Amino acid sequence: MANEILKRLLRRLFNRQFRPSDVAQQVVGGFLLAGPFVVTEEVWDLARAMNNVQWAIIIAIVFAIGWGALYRADNDRDIDEETEVVGIPFRFLLLMVVSYGSVLTLALAFAAPETFGAGPVQTAKAVSIGAVFSVVGAATADSLF
Repeated sequence: MANEILKRLLRRLFNRQFRPSDVAQQVVGGFLLAGPFVVTEEVWDLARAMNNVQWAIIIAIVFAIGWGALYRADNDRDIDEETEVVGIPFRFLLLMVVSYGSVLTLALAFAAPETFGAGPVQTAKAVSIGAVFSVVGAATADSLF
């Protein structure tokens, strides 16, 4: 029963236009461009100096790059055909999860917060800085392949 419900949910979320292989492409692209920024001391210094307004601007930039790359730069993609979750395209939601998640995963795997003496807020800010580059890689890989 639960297996059948999961299958139906996955069929609804993934369709002809968006397949699990697209998510795999996003992950590869996101990790590829996130790596160098996770281990760079300057990124962690910038995060330390960044105020909350600047942080909000960085988050807005990540979302704008992702949206623009998925729905403005790719003329073959019709947003009206996308599966939505609470009114937001599922592909876009996963792009944001991949963009921020790949940076966070690498930061934790490399022990970057401990290495650079960062607390949770500074880590979140550094992850947001890395996500600017990660979203470019993830969206590009999704759009090109």
